[in-house]
Amino acid sequence: MTGITDSFQRPINYLRISVTDRCNLRCVYCMPEEGVSLMSHADILSYEEIYRVVEVAAQMGIDRVRLTGGEPLVRAGVPELVRMIAGIDSITDIALTTNGILLPKYAAELKEAGLKRVNVSLDTLKPDRFRQITRCGELKDTLLGIDKASEFALDPVKINMVVMAGINDDEIIDFAKKTIDEGWHVRFIEHMPVLDEESLTPRLVSVSEIRSKIESLGKLEPYQHKVGNGPAKYYRLPGASGTIGFITPVTEHFCYRCNRLRLTADGKLRPCLLSEEEIDVRESLRRGATVAEIKTLIEKTIASKPAGHNLAEGKKRNGRPFSQVGG
Repeated sequence: MTGITDSFQRPINYLRISVTDRCNLRCVYCMPEEGVSLMSHADILSYEEIYRVVEVAAQMGIDRVRLTGGEPLVRAGVPELVRMIAGIDSITDIALTTNGILLPKYAAELKEAGLKRVNVSLDTLKPDRFRQITRCGELKDTLLGIDKASEFALDPVKINMVVMAGINDDEIIDFAKKTIDEGWHVRFIEHMPVLDEESLTPRLVSVSEIRSKIESLGKLEPYQHKVGNGPAKYYRLPGASGTIGFITPVTEHFCYRCNRLRLTADGKLRPCLLSEEEIDVRESLRRGATVAEIKTLIEKTIASKPAGHNLAEGKKRNGRPFSQVGG
């Protein structure tokens, strides 16, 4: 393993892989209500093809992998993919982002296969509001999934809350209290405008506003221990066994320390979540690409990583919704 950096001297060691564009929910900030045109089975990378990309990337310095979707667990056989990736010696961490609904079915198998931990998307603790945000889900199913992930030591189980003005920002304190009362690890995420009909300001609650509300419970103390591979900054409230993380993609973007690439379900390497640039690896794989050819595609993707995005200036992304690029 030699390691690789981009043109801004940022070390790249983290690969996020979307294994499917399908999802069993329709969250308001991720997917249009009518859904999206789904990719055909032939367009989706096979697990063997995903493994091939990870195997080569690992030779270049990638040692951390996260599986995403859509909802990754709606694709059959994800535990087997975890097992395959875990068999690559230089991969030190495999995680998964999920809405939690299928964790009761798969948590034990995922753990046995080599999955280290999970992030669970949860934006409300109110059943009616959960149905409103997800358009079709039940809160009890995600809560049971969180319990099962903890039961099978997929630790730390991190809860991702996208904070949206006028929708769930009145629950910030409730989520923060969970870090004290139940030891939850909660990450508060600024809302990003990612669908065509969205504008920047109506739903944005800045992390400074979120933090101000939380500090009504007590002073937040920096938490220095490593909690994950992502951009969150972590803190603890007095007496809490859990942690509070803040992710600031809009007001304090963390592009200067971005360490990741993305692989879409249909085999496109993306240098940035908010970039529209993609490099096709699927066709090369299906033509029998050599290790050197796959490395070249990865190197081109890394070389094309931008310095940062322009969300704070009001620039919006176009193209695919997050459900297709593994947000």
